[in-house]
Amino acid sequence: MQEETRALFEAFSRQRILVIGDIMLDRFIWGSVSRISPEAPVPVVEVQRESFYPGGAANVARNLTPFGTKVELIGLIGPDDNGRLLRQVLTDNGIGVEHLREIEDFTTISKTRVVARQQQVVRIDREKKMRPTAAQIAQLTAELRSVASELNGIIIEDYGKGLITQELVDEVCAIARDAGVLVTVDPNPKNPINWAGVSTVKPNRLEAFQEAGVEDLHDGRPPLEDPALREVGDRLLEKWDSEHVLITLGEQGMLLVRATTEPFHIPTMAQEVFDVSGAGDTAIAVFTLALCAGADAKVAAELSNRASGIVVGKLGTAPIELAELQKAVDAAR
Repeated sequence: MQEETRALFEAFSRQRILVIGDIMLDRFIWGSVSRISPEAPVPVVEVQRESFYPGGAANVARNLTPFGTKVELIGLIGPDDNGRLLRQVLTDNGIGVEHLREIEDFTTISKTRVVARQQQVVRIDREKKMRPTAAQIAQLTAELRSVASELNGIIIEDYGKGLITQELVDEVCAIARDAGVLVTVDPNPKNPINWAGVSTVKPNRLEAFQEAGVEDLHDGRPPLEDPALREVGDRLLEKWDSEHVLITLGEQGMLLVRATTEPFHIPTMAQEVFDVSGAGDTAIAVFTLALCAGADAKVAAELSNRASGIVVGKLGTAPIELAELQKAVDAAR
């Protein structure tokens, strides 16, 4: 098994994955608090440093680069300072930016988090939701078509900011099908999309119950003993006509649902939950990468779960590293 895992990790570096979705800039302002403002009952944060990271769908891409994977990104940015900064941040993180589209009246999405004493004090969002026009969809799919034959996988990451539409998804799936490329999805329940034809859809528990139209009376019972959860998995498999539905369950780990076999539960591997930011991005990134590298869905889900368990122990949207994942896999034997 150890040799098989090592071979799988080595195959990670030979994969080429494209991520398409709502990209954004994550800005962190780090500081300290020693007093309350005399102007209002709020803390005064004395800024010590700032840091910038790929956010949203771009964070999914960032979670692929530590494995040596060649990563492409399709998304929208605006002709603004945050757009220029995001492009530079992506380049610095080894993410391909040649397929980004700059839209004149678009505002680059950004999230600024102020953190003091390792606690988030406030978050400031800048965004303008905008659904792409037919011409913009044609531009984006042309970018995808130009590289589709060289890809191993496509991840559609929907943060509900407007880019992901049914028309775009249908075009992406058609291109992927013609090129024989695997497609996985991280959905957003506020944006109902027919995902028929994709390999895997990865909702969290809340999203899964919303998508299935089932009330969640979660009482903490084990996932395989939860009839409502199993019903949701079956409904979503039928609704989306996908090979797998991977439901992330927070402290209960993950549930992999497949049409041909019984559901498979993977308990959480998190030792300490420090920050859940980006855990879902890590999950879909590692799961997709493992599938593309030749792992079956069960092994891919186990690796994805271990990677997510490591990431939640970090502050901010920090990606998983290959050495960390290898160490976690070795320790589990």
